[in-house]
Amino acid sequence: MTEGLRKGLTAYGDAGFSLFLRKAFIKAAGYSDDALDRPIVGITNTYSDYNPCHGNVPQILDAVKRGVMLSGAMPFVFPTISIAESFAHPTSMYLRNLMAMETEEMIRAQPMDAVVVIGGCDKTLPAQIMAAVSADLPTVVIPVGPMVVGHHKGEVLGACTDCRRLWAKYRAGEMDDSEIEAVNGRLAPSVGTCMVMGTASTMACITEALGLSLPMSATIPAPHAERFRSAETSGRVAADMAKAKGPKPSELLTPAAFRNAQVVLQAIGGSTNGLVHLTAIAGRTPHGIDLDAFDRIGREVPVLVDLKPSGDHYMEHFHHAGGVPKLMKQLGGLIDLDCRSITGQSLRDIVAAAEDVPGQDVIRSREDAIKPEGGLAVLRGNLAPRGAVIKHSAASPKLLQHTGRAVVFESIEDMTLRVDDPALDVSADDVLVLRNAGPKGAPGMPEAGYLPIPKKLARGGTKDMVRISDARMSGTAFGTIVLHITPESAVGGPLALVRTGDMIRLDVAKRSIDLLVDDAELAKRRAALQQTMTPEWAERGYAHLFHETILQADDGCDFDFMRRKGKG
Repeated sequence: MTEGLRKGLTAYGDAGFSLFLRKAFIKAAGYSDDALDRPIVGITNTYSDYNPCHGNVPQILDAVKRGVMLSGAMPFVFPTISIAESFAHPTSMYLRNLMAMETEEMIRAQPMDAVVVIGGCDKTLPAQIMAAVSADLPTVVIPVGPMVVGHHKGEVLGACTDCRRLWAKYRAGEMDDSEIEAVNGRLAPSVGTCMVMGTASTMACITEALGLSLPMSATIPAPHAERFRSAETSGRVAADMAKAKGPKPSELLTPAAFRNAQVVLQAIGGSTNGLVHLTAIAGRTPHGIDLDAFDRIGREVPVLVDLKPSGDHYMEHFHHAGGVPKLMKQLGGLIDLDCRSITGQSLRDIVAAAEDVPGQDVIRSREDAIKPEGGLAVLRGNLAPRGAVIKHSAASPKLLQHTGRAVVFESIEDMTLRVDDPALDVSADDVLVLRNAGPKGAPGMPEAGYLPIPKKLARGGTKDMVRISDARMSGTAFGTIVLHITPESAVGGPLALVRTGDMIRLDVAKRSIDLLVDDAELAKRRAALQQTMTPEWAERGYAHLFHETILQADDGCDFDFMRRKGKG
């Protein structure tokens, strides 16, 4: 088996010449034959001035390279796309599959015996893991880590749960311009990902549960020295994997490993996005994710991590309480401890070494759970025949069983124009409905599911309403919000049939979401639907590829041709 610089030679029709030419050009960078004779560890560089979440990547790269060389292998850093949530138009989800494709192809195109992927901001870790699963090269994942907390007037702040909470106060007139500007400078006090249980933290915890990253790597704060020591160790592990030719992702990502990830996702009160991403990752393996099985796990697994938006604390507190290893220890028999990690350890070994922190109250026991059931529930009904998701751990209990009148917004633009109109016919008991915000409709299924409370209601004291859409929502958000209505309205899903004034019934205990309109009327409405044409934005390039091949949320929003052969 070829390895190192001899892997994947450029096709010139003469293998000897291909290697000769490759060595000649790489020696221009000053490498010796001794260096070039070693196993190669490729390391992705996702640093970007547009991505402050990844602001510590240069230091992580230095530490990983150091670890690789200390273990006798050769590190090669290569750039890939970097996606930052708040800088990506129209949404970072639109670019996730592009990053996955690009990363996979660069892993395949360049000679390396193992790869280290470095990511964090919402869509980067899932994109990189999707790539790693498809390329199936020994892979170490390094999350960039969460920010440290901010402070304002004696209150601890966390991006972006408190971004949304305080912006809602500003919209309601409870905070003036000067104070919201002060808050703006204090919400994100360091580089790193959101320090609450948003999508970035959720994916980092899932990655650790899958065994693809080092123990504790999900929670170490981005600026801490421990983050860089962990990166150095990750480099050592990658070098060992390069020499041993494994383990590969296909060896670690078993059905039991995916079940562990689902258990952890429920126990941390994780982001609804985490389910979409985990489904996309599993869709590139023979195993897949069953939404009904995921919901059953949620009924068995309590929320044990007291973190915003489902609880009170922040990621650095989770870390100091013992991180994911301590959580898995508290979960006990709900975790399959025979699953293995990139380190060669079993989860049993990792859990046995979990730190016991006297007096910590962030990671609860099953007897003292934050919530008796997991954070996410899967809903079905005539409005969502293929499923919808609600983060009921961050919802208002009084709204979990609710029947209300639909107030429909045709698109994100329509919602933006009308939601704060004083003449809008809306009350706190109504159900806000947003459609044409799914994978094809928006495009990219943006995080628009957190529909703002109409300003006239917010100023009257309304803090939450039932809101439903075919969009996604940031994992940092809270509220009684039904997401990922599937199929989406843009492909003729039932959401396209809802009219303002219809009654909608939500019953989370029964896992149902229904439009209370008789079948005959719905059939009439469906017959009157106009067939959608290819929109102007999707006529060329990546946009065309996206529009023509994107799957729905229950299939992880991957491209249909990227899933494992025989699936979807």
